[in-house]
Amino acid sequence: MTYAGDVTPTEAWAALEQDPRAVLVDVRTHAEWSYVGLPDLRSLGRAVLRVEWQRYPDGAINDRFVDELAAAGVERDQPLYFLCRSGVRSLAAAEAATAAGWAESYNVSEGFEGPHDAQHHRSLAGWKVAGLPWVQG
Repeated sequence: MTYAGDVTPTEAWAALEQDPRAVLVDVRTHAEWSYVGLPDLRSLGRAVLRVEWQRYPDGAINDRFVDELAAAGVERDQPLYFLCRSGVRSLAAAEAATAAGWAESYNVSEGFEGPHDAQHHRSLAGWKVAGLPWVQG
């Protein structure tokens, strides 16, 4: 494994509650943050760090991803929990962060919305389905 491991949204929330240095990094696009919603960390006295892994609208990999993490003031010894829609982009982000020196880079494997169900709805798993705090708009 080229990153610290996979965690569920509930495990990520527990880690954020227990460790004030832990950071939730949402790697989805600006459009997703605006129209789908964001995890709400206000009860923890924090905000989600937003750094796109792929740019909207063309889907190109953000070649400044690591630079943007560093520019946000994230220290190399802080635990990072990467979140996307379903756990695919966040896995790639966790691998990139690990390669850049953030040893505690975790993938939130179910993502914000989770995988599709039989009706092609995202209702099986994920941050929202787990009932964790989130906001929209």
